[in-house]
Amino acid sequence: MSKTTNTRPAIRWRLLSTASAFALLASAYGAGQAEAADGDADRPLIWIELGGQMEHIGGQGAFFTPGFLAANPTSVVLQHTCPVQAQTPPLSFGEDVKLSYQPEDSDWIIAASVRIGRSSNFRHTDHQTHGVFYRWLKYGEPLHLPQYPTFNAHPLSWEKFAKTDARHKESHAIIDFNVGKDVGLGMFGTGSSSVLSAGVRIAQFTAKQSVDMRARPDLHFGGYKFPAYHITYQTASFNTYHVTGHADRDFHGVGPTLSWSGSTPFAGNTQGGEITFDWGANAALLFGKQRTRVRDMETGWSKARAGNDSLPYVTLYQRPGGHSNNRSVTVPNLGASAGLSYRYADAKISIGYRYDVFLKAVDTGIDTSKTSNLTFNGPYASISIGLGD
Repeated sequence: MSKTTNTRPAIRWRLLSTASAFALLASAYGAGQAEAADGDADRPLIWIELGGQMEHIGGQGAFFTPGFLAANPTSVVLQHTCPVQAQTPPLSFGEDVKLSYQPEDSDWIIAASVRIGRSSNFRHTDHQTHGVFYRWLKYGEPLHLPQYPTFNAHPLSWEKFAKTDARHKESHAIIDFNVGKDVGLGMFGTGSSSVLSAGVRIAQFTAKQSVDMRARPDLHFGGYKFPAYHITYQTASFNTYHVTGHADRDFHGVGPTLSWSGSTPFAGNTQGGEITFDWGANAALLFGKQRTRVRDMETGWSKARAGNDSLPYVTLYQRPGGHSNNRSVTVPNLGASAGLSYRYADAKISIGYRYDVFLKAVDTGIDTSKTSNLTFNGPYASISIGLGD
């Protein structure tokens, strides 16, 4: 199940709304200028691109792995969706908008883009056994003594169990401002383009995760025998555990970026519609902040005789954990994309796959600091409209 809200949706939507409004104003202005000019080229002055993506995000944070999991590797209640697997984050879904402007009779292109995404989920897992045991046995069978009813066997229900509640929330934004020049010169064939750009990239990422685990992974049975009467008094003992954990992580950075993108037609024509192969590569160096705050607590208790309330639970251990940091970082960023587009007149539909990695951008550790790469990869689709022919 999935039902939470993102921490900064308002900021993301303001960015998207602002970019969209700017796109409409600029397109209206560009269209007016184009209509007033004689002999204008047949290419649009402005392209507005709207799209969406589905991404797998790596480097959101390590899972909470309490000690009782390693101490009970064969427990049946930990063999299904275990407390670690329950913490797996969902796919992220997002939107992007891009505005590009190319003046008349010029190879220069000015572009701005905003790419945002978010994901959130809540997962509950509950695994338990069902069984009973009898305190009094005679000849290995439940004891029944009509003349002594207080000694009769009464079934006691004690189960092994493992319950986990895991919550996860993530949001991210990548904003680019670029100025580029078409340097293709037909190097990839007639009608192809190759744009080399430079500009500024702003990236931000936040993730929150929390977990609550309760488990009784094993039961141990023992007993006292009375051989003269062929009677056994059975006992059950167990250990039980409770784990809580919460982590907040974020990265914010800004820095220069270089990109190279291209498009090569391989089917159709500009009059009747054509299909192109699109590709891109980018590199950036971001300067920013990396913040992390993790807190967790694992507690274990022991019960000597199940069902005997006169014997208290004994605390085995209590282990607090976690760490914090707030530091300045320099993060290299590399990315690539490849896809196909179908263009007819001044409209274009595109699909493809892209990958971005921010090297050592996030502290993913639990009890100690551990920097890891933040990666985004997945398919995307977009529709573009050209204005101001």
